[in-house]
Amino acid sequence: MNDTVRIVGYAPRWRADFARLNIEWLERWFTVEPIDRDVLGDPETHILAPGGRVLFAIDEHDRAVGTVALKYESGGVYELTKMAVAPEARGMGVGRALMLGALDAFGELQGSELFLESSSKLGPALALYESVGFRHYPAPRPGSHYARADVYMVWEPDREG
Repeated sequence: MNDTVRIVGYAPRWRADFARLNIEWLERWFTVEPIDRDVLGDPETHILAPGGRVLFAIDEHDRAVGTVALKYESGGVYELTKMAVAPEARGMGVGRALMLGALDAFGELQGSELFLESSSKLGPALALYESVGFRHYPAPRPGSHYARADVYMVWEPDREG
């Protein structure tokens, strides 16, 4: 499927898909927390305005089948967040295409650090992150934005691992 999916930047026409894809995933695995609803309901304010990016995987029928965001924290640091793939598109390389698109966008933004928070329940996602150079670390601060997060990773593409 990777050949038939294109990665595109945010456009208002995909706004509802950003929420739909993430809420489906969150409801399947966890619970939708208040911070999720805030960000998913207004990506322009919470992700784009501060300098982040939202990307979408668009299939051959012009449907959004996946999404990922880079949220600007400060000082060149970005969080990889809100990555979700539609159930019918899972296992077809969409997540990898999104990840590679996000890493390209991070390069364009000239960020200094890219991190993510995830859950040990998500084995396939963690394997994807590891395969592109994310490495496990203890959380840099107490707690997390999300109750579900128990994994903290930083992208280190040049480190032997």
